[in-house]
Amino acid sequence: MPTSPDSSATPDREPQDADERAEWRARVQALASAADGIRQASDQWDAVSDSYCDEDGWPVDETGYADGKVARDATAWEHVETFLAHGPEVLASVRAAAEPADYLDGPISADLLRLRGIDSVLERAGEIRREWDQVIALMEGSMPGSQELYEERAREIRNSEGWPYADELSYSGAALARAADHLTDRIGDDRSAHTGRVQAALARSASGQHGASAASPPASATPDPPAVRRSR
Repeated sequence: MPTSPDSSATPDREPQDADERAEWRARVQALASAADGIRQASDQWDAVSDSYCDEDGWPVDETGYADGKVARDATAWEHVETFLAHGPEVLASVRAAAEPADYLDGPISADLLRLRGIDSVLERAGEIRREWDQVIALMEGSMPGSQELYEERAREIRNSEGWPYADELSYSGAALARAADHLTDRIGDDRSAHTGRVQAALARSASGQHGASAASPPASATPDPPAVRRSR
């Protein structure tokens, strides 16, 4: 039977859309799981940290206290790596898909406002990882016999320096995942225009313009201050 000129194009387009949508959902779920993993590491440490300290909060079991923080920071950094892998692109897509009304009122308005500072958090975490890569490269060239010993200490330092950013990502990263999940149905709409907006959002982040996108509310609208968090 005769077929229309478009009949062969439609089947090819639908699987691609389905694959892209599945990939998007997988990325969003990875970010949500990473944020939850950081929170769990923090909560587990908070639940036992006082047992290593006296009534004034000073460690009485310094070894146990130090080991507990090292374990917390190591677990958290693994989840930071997930944010570094997926966060910037998901963030750019969210900003490209969000509309002014989403910022002013709606189920993700608070989450979108919370994203205003996430650029600098991701940027600093990325700098820590690049510094780590440089340290490892130097070790491989200068101390092949004792690299393992020094690498372990360097890893602890990296994880410790990364903890404040991991702690923030457990909140702002969770907001990103919620906003991205809410906007899933818009990500595939008008793909060419959406791709252009994503590239523009990525360019703004790369150039250091860490403010809200053009879809953001006026500058006078400020997000709520970050919640006070206890982990020491």
